[in-house]
Amino acid sequence: MKGIKEMEYYLAPMEGITGHIYRNAVHEFFGDGVSKYYSPFIVVHEKRAMSFKEIEDILPEHNEGMHLVPQVLTDDAEGFLRIEKKLAEFGYREVNLNLGCPSKTVASKGRGSGFLGRKEALDRFLYEIYEGRVMDISIKTRIGEVDPDELFELIEIYNKYPVKELIIHPRVRYEYYKGKPHRDVFYEGFKLSKNPVCYNGDVLGADDVLKLKEGTEDKLAAIMIGRGMLRDPSLIRTLTGGSPYTAGELKEFLARLRSDYSQLFSGEKPVLQKMKELWGYMKYEFPDKEKQVNSLLKCRTLSEYKNFELFIL
Repeated sequence: MKGIKEMEYYLAPMEGITGHIYRNAVHEFFGDGVSKYYSPFIVVHEKRAMSFKEIEDILPEHNEGMHLVPQVLTDDAEGFLRIEKKLAEFGYREVNLNLGCPSKTVASKGRGSGFLGRKEALDRFLYEIYEGRVMDISIKTRIGEVDPDELFELIEIYNKYPVKELIIHPRVRYEYYKGKPHRDVFYEGFKLSKNPVCYNGDVLGADDVLKLKEGTEDKLAAIMIGRGMLRDPSLIRTLTGGSPYTAGELKEFLARLRSDYSQLFSGEKPVLQKMKELWGYMKYEFPDKEKQVNSLLKCRTLSEYKNFELFIL
């Protein structure tokens, strides 16, 4: 475990899941060791600024006590800079560019990981945003659109700019989240990058961190964790020397989420949907209770859900 505790660990942005309700609950119960939280992406639109929902998510008063980095999704440099200036007005000093989202609805429009296939346009875009920026810009990227070796050409582009931090998820766009990450390609890209590099992808425990440190000759300093934290919200706490969650903590954590979602939404259906979505990841923590978890995922009311949750925990 030597060296693992000293790493920087970030909570990854996951659309529809890691909004301010979830972030605040994680921060309260399991925030020890989490250096940064990243917001789900803000979409740039031509005719309007941020939506009410997006503003609510990044308001400083909704993210007190945590280091939040807003993320922006676009291939429009002017629009990016417009949102960046708005974020600066809220007091933010770093913004993250999403070049990693593999969703068809996003990538088909040339955004997220869909932007990686237009490397000349990407280079021009980066030149414009780094020239006009008012704050630090970090980048979350995949290693390519089709071929993992695209990362090397992308690194050449990224090396032209003062990227605050380059967060690399070592899958290509069309792999989505399937198969194993191309960590060998990540290690090569890590060596070539002139900018600080953070790893993201399939980190579920200390063994994964040790392998990553070994593959980077113990030089890797930061890791972003998404699905691993949704599965085990105490993961970063344990990696930094703290204790795993207790059943009591997990019950209180889930009760806090239900309460906050109930205040946010009208009716119990969206609250139930949010809790089921989270259990879609947490179920892997309870392999011996697969039947009960599957029953929970089929619940139609919150009262029914609560009964199964109590039975599982």
